[in-house]
Amino acid sequence: MIPLALDPARVPIALAGNGPLAVRRLTQLREGGGDPVVYSPEPDGELIDLAGERLVRALPFTSDLDAVRVLFVMGLEPAVEKTLAEMARARGVLVNVEDVVPLCDFHSPSVVRRGDLLLTVSTGGRSPTLASLVRQRLETLFPEAWAERVSAIATLRDRLRGEKASMSAIAKATKELIAREGWLP
Repeated sequence: MIPLALDPARVPIALAGNGPLAVRRLTQLREGGGDPVVYSPEPDGELIDLAGERLVRALPFTSDLDAVRVLFVMGLEPAVEKTLAEMARARGVLVNVEDVVPLCDFHSPSVVRRGDLLLTVSTGGRSPTLASLVRQRLETLFPEAWAERVSAIATLRDRLRGEKASMSAIAKATKELIAREGWLP
């Protein structure tokens, strides 16, 4: 596996599915800054509310996938999920079919967000439970205060870059700030 962090402002994402898994994935994508088109032939009330104007009450056609680079699929019949995965791949779209490892081009890690700090855990789809347990541990090690800490570090970095400091001087100042504040034991 190769870890990547995608910018949803640059990489068009779509979701195809129904049910609680679709709601959960859409929520995660939105938390990451995404606003995917949601294809759902049988959306429930929660998915309808969450997807809003981005909801299409059907599965995507092959031509719909031309505007997409990443497709998440879940909560559909296995044969439909397989067909969507094959259609997407034929168009050069990366696919993740929830809990169907052979149909996945990538796996979504468990995520801890603290402002701009993004911590992820992945088992390559081998044990979502383990990834979730490690994520829970990271949540305790990196509390919400880290959002402000990252912001303070970014402010320091921006100021030093504006003063034309070298990258090594910026790294040194950052390490000193973190040590002085005792943010990492």
